[in-house]
Amino acid sequence: MTAADTSSDTPGPAAADQLRTTVCPGCGAVLVATPGAAGQHPGASPSCWRLFQVTVRGLRDEAAQDLQTAALLQLAVDTYDAQHLLPGQPASAAVRLYLALDRRPGAPAARVDDVARVDDVAPRTLQPPARWTTTVADLAADLDVVDLPALVRAWAEATRADWAPAAGALRRAAAAALEA
Repeated sequence: MTAADTSSDTPGPAAADQLRTTVCPGCGAVLVATPGAAGQHPGASPSCWRLFQVTVRGLRDEAAQDLQTAALLQLAVDTYDAQHLLPGQPASAAVRLYLALDRRPGAPAARVDDVARVDDVAPRTLQPPARWTTTVADLAADLDVVDLPALVRAWAEATRADWAPAAGALRRAAAAALEA
């Protein structure tokens, strides 16, 4: 008799823990619960935050040596933060998405001091979208068939499109950050 012959069809406590899912309060991603996930991000479930950290680990490792990778990492961080906005907090990450994605081809990137002013001008009363087209879970799921830079850019574009009802306020804040 093998262990398979004596096992029950009813999952034990360890199996039940492995199958438990959580819904991220920020982006709505349904993920397997990650007990003891290190770190926390306001507005995100521990499982969602952990998945983001793992997904962008390579970008973090390379960002110090490569400016394009650093910019891509910042785009990923801003996209994640734009999907995990807490009520009453400035929508700084969504404004930074507009600064990054609305640039005309060949136009210089926003300077670091411009981006630092975003918190001062970002709207605080915006209602995030009820549903996100793409989340970090979609990004992670597609990594085996699409390269990470393309996925991050598509995720950022989708997130900006999801914020379309607030586009006017976000563009005004982005312009104010550049003018200040």
